[in-house]
Amino acid sequence: MQYEPIKRSVGRFFSGSLFMRKTLYFLLDILLLRTWHIRKALREARGILPDDARILDAGSGFGQYVWRLSRMGRNWKITGVDIDREMIEDCRDFFGRAGLSERVSFREADLTTFSDPVKYDLILSVDVMEHIEDDGSVFRNFRQSLSEGGILIISTPSDTGGSGVHSPDEESFIGEHVRNGYGTDEIRGKLTAAGFSSINIKYSYGVPGNISWHISMKYPVRLLNKSMAFALVLPFYYLIAFPAALILNFLDLRLSHEKGSGLVIKAVK
Repeated sequence: MQYEPIKRSVGRFFSGSLFMRKTLYFLLDILLLRTWHIRKALREARGILPDDARILDAGSGFGQYVWRLSRMGRNWKITGVDIDREMIEDCRDFFGRAGLSERVSFREADLTTFSDPVKYDLILSVDVMEHIEDDGSVFRNFRQSLSEGGILIISTPSDTGGSGVHSPDEESFIGEHVRNGYGTDEIRGKLTAAGFSSINIKYSYGVPGNISWHISMKYPVRLLNKSMAFALVLPFYYLIAFPAALILNFLDLRLSHEKGSGLVIKAVK
């Protein structure tokens, strides 16, 4: 299944006014479980970041995490980087109209070659690494771009059900993924090889999170892939699915998971 065409369609629908774009960010913030886990990780990191922190959103997409970061720290300088030129231009337009261009910027770049030596206090990368084959180069570039003691936060699928894959003969739910997910030992080893220390890895998307993901994302996206006409009934579907997804997201955030289809990783330079 191809996710990018749907993602682009959603982005175009919400890209008109400032109100529509902020509505998109609000919906993504409460519906997508990964945003719940990232919010928690960012709140924990905020206490040790400087008031004038320099932050990189590596793979910024719609810009929803840049938006959140810009509201968490009024003096933070935030750079969003993405390989998709259309999204970069769209984000530049929105954040310019939102009056944030003085401390928020966007750059088109390939993370396998992008590096800003000793520049950032925090690098955030959400659901990006599963799209990049040469992950070793990216991890090395991340470390080089961090200041001493800088923090890297990654959200990515795990190898225990990530991308909707539960056995070796299954294919990823998302056609653009180059890997189904990371094992904890695998990604710890790759980050250690890149020079990171104090690596903390937690599972997300445990039992409640996986149920939430199926009803809030997987089933609707699959139907939209078959026909965009499903978008007409999507609001009615979410009237039922949305409350259940919120409860499940809350449980997933509060519980500790021995296994899960997602990983949240924090590493320090």
